[in-house]
Amino acid sequence: MADNDSRAGQRYTTKAILDYVNTTHVPHDAGLTRAFAVPDGVPAIQVGPSDGKLIRMLLQLAGAKKVVEVGTLVGYSAIHIAKALPADGHVWSIEFEPKHAAIARENLAAAGLADKVEILVGTGIEMLPQIAHLAPFDAVFIDADKVNYHVYGKWAVEHLRSGGLVLGDNAYLFGELMEDSDRGRAMRAFHELVAASCDSVCAPTPDGLVVGIKR
Repeated sequence: MADNDSRAGQRYTTKAILDYVNTTHVPHDAGLTRAFAVPDGVPAIQVGPSDGKLIRMLLQLAGAKKVVEVGTLVGYSAIHIAKALPADGHVWSIEFEPKHAAIARENLAAAGLADKVEILVGTGIEMLPQIAHLAPFDAVFIDADKVNYHVYGKWAVEHLRSGGLVLGDNAYLFGELMEDSDRGRAMRAFHELVAASCDSVCAPTPDGLVVGIKR
């Protein structure tokens, strides 16, 4: 159930509540703990524990084996994704910053998942065409530069199998979704593209998660 306040956007979460549900539902092993604790000099912009687990479960439900991630940071979400896949599954994850990519590789190795995840260094615009020949993919998770979300979304829809998932984090754009800015227009274009080509919803995670199933 909901009430008028929650339907209007009011949140009832607190840090204590989030800590409790994350600890209860998303216990971290050593690999996840290491990747979540980003080192000094790296922005702490990784998905939250519950968001990561939600993405993992969606991939499991979809039976995903081939997944593309746009935006690795230091590998926390890539670990969740890799844990969702069968033994012969694979993740291609794109990271712009070489320093972050190097840390991600270390974290994935520490988690025992280095063989399942390939880190590609460069922009999404540059790197996605380089893996297009591996399509169709089962899922594409987008969590990178917001001004290009519509570009990444278009690529995802074109390279997913029918029934594949497109997932886009920060879909509320930190509260700026309706602003008349390059980022706002790009994110709205992403929403509309996914809605036009998929059965879709924007799940009300802390900053919104677009979930689309390609028709």
